[in-house]
Amino acid sequence: MLLLSKTSEYALRAVVCLASHHGEPIVTSQLAELTRVPAGYLSKVLQQLGRGGLVQAQRGLHGGFSLARPPAEMTILDVLNAVDPVPRIRGCPLGLKSHGTNLCPLHRQLDDALASIEQAFAGSTLADLLNEPTDSPPLCEADTTANKQRLHVRQVVRPPIRGES
Repeated sequence: MLLLSKTSEYALRAVVCLASHHGEPIVTSQLAELTRVPAGYLSKVLQQLGRGGLVQAQRGLHGGFSLARPPAEMTILDVLNAVDPVPRIRGCPLGLKSHGTNLCPLHRQLDDALASIEQAFAGSTLADLLNEPTDSPPLCEADTTANKQRLHVRQVVRPPIRGES
């Protein structure tokens, strides 16, 4: 079984959660709560995703993070490549000079499997994940009523102007 790093798992949770909010920015603390990712760690992951061009930060009153492009144009592989790419075997892992870049049958088979994993991730978009029929929302609890209310409470209430009712 391919084990993804904690960073990869957290990045995937974050982008899927952002995708489920249809472009509405989410502040880091809310995103951390929704995805169950420690806020400090999530901040670093969001920075990596930002450097990779996958998320964007919006400052100010209605600020937060949102996806930098539509979910249908962002693959799982894009996310992994931004934070922790799938490792490939480019040369003999044992450093045997006689092998060089010609992999032995074992390491060629392993690299072929990793290539298949990359291909599967490249063929799966965030939109695919969100549109898959399921009773379990993917990777975050963003669809619960309490969380929706919390996300929509960020409106400014201005005091009434004199003479206004």
